Amino acid sequence: MLERLLGRPADPAAPPAGRRSNPDAVVDCAVYVNGRREPGRPHYADAYARSRRNRRSFVWLGLHDPGAAVMAAVGRTFGLDELSVEQALADGHRPTVQQHGNVTLLVLRTAGYVEHTELTETSEVIDTGDVMVFLGDRFVITVRHGASGALTSVREEIQRRPGVLAEGPWAVAYAVCARMVDLYLEVAGHLEKDLERVEESVFARDRSADIQQIYQLKREVVEFKRAVLPLPAPLRTLIEQRAGGPPPALHRWFVDVEGRLTRAVDRIAAYDDLLNSILQSRLAQLAVDQNNDMRKIAAWAAIAATQTAVAGIYGMNFTHMPELGWRYGYPAALLVMALAGLTLYRLFRRSGWL
Repeated sequence: MLERLLGRPADPAAPPAGRRSNPDAVVDCAVYVNGRREPGRPHYADAYARSRRNRRSFVWLGLHDPGAAVMAAVGRTFGLDELSVEQALADGHRPTVQQHGNVTLLVLRTAGYVEHTELTETSEVIDTGDVMVFLGDRFVITVRHGASGALTSVREEIQRRPGVLAEGPWAVAYAVCARMVDLYLEVAGHLEKDLERVEESVFARDRSADIQQIYQLKREVVEFKRAVLPLPAPLRTLIEQRAGGPPPALHRWFVDVEGRLTRAVDRIAAYDDLLNSILQSRLAQLAVDQNNDMRKIAAWAAIAATQTAVAGIYGMNFTHMPELGWRYGYPAALLVMALAGLTLYRLFRRSGWL
């Protein structure tokens, strides 16, 4: 009571004075003992106090788009430094792993495929966000930004594996990494179908693909690359980290995640190369089409020029002009013009200009 009157934060290890409810930003909060979840959904401060009384327990706090006040309170409870709190409030971070004292920060990008009936020049194909994982001695805090990459399924799945979850907070980090890589592979599968449709439209007879649609898909692929390609380096750092990193029992699980991530990176790089080839092919087709149009215009201009030349010459009406007073001069001139036009037309058709 004295601490409240003085405005000082209460000791997070102290027993709760009454039942408290979590803020709206808290998606879930639970205490795990020997890999099994304890009943109830306590306040995060009470859960952390309980986990500190048992060496084989830890608390997992899940947050979604927390506000500054909530994140500041969480930071005071779990002993996060000011920089960690500021990083948790912002989104759009690059995948990385950082050490803040005794707390390890793992940043991953989320990815989700946006269903669409057809690809347009403004279609959103891939939705990205980020997940920040704070790992301490007896706690793990996941902070998610964006709509994609929900961790409810991650929690449900890892809770069915108490043997892995018994390894502590790093088991949650493994589960989150595995889920993100699975999302990458899932999005890559959907993206491959979009690329196949674009490729078919580019090389179809009618060539219905619009260049703006290809550029839009390329922008989405670039966004996907920014989410996935920087992750292998931090993941390799975690695997090679001996002190303060994953326990030895989880190394092979992280290596498995790294292997699947390599597959995702290879597929995305191949998609980017394929999209560049499709884009170059479409640009080449446009150049060829423009060249064909110019040849057609030049051919018709040559045909029209012969008619103009004959009409121009015999329209001068000079006194001493051959065949000017001939009775059949007019039909003969028309016949010459028609024969000249037909001859040029046949020549241009044979050469492929028309």
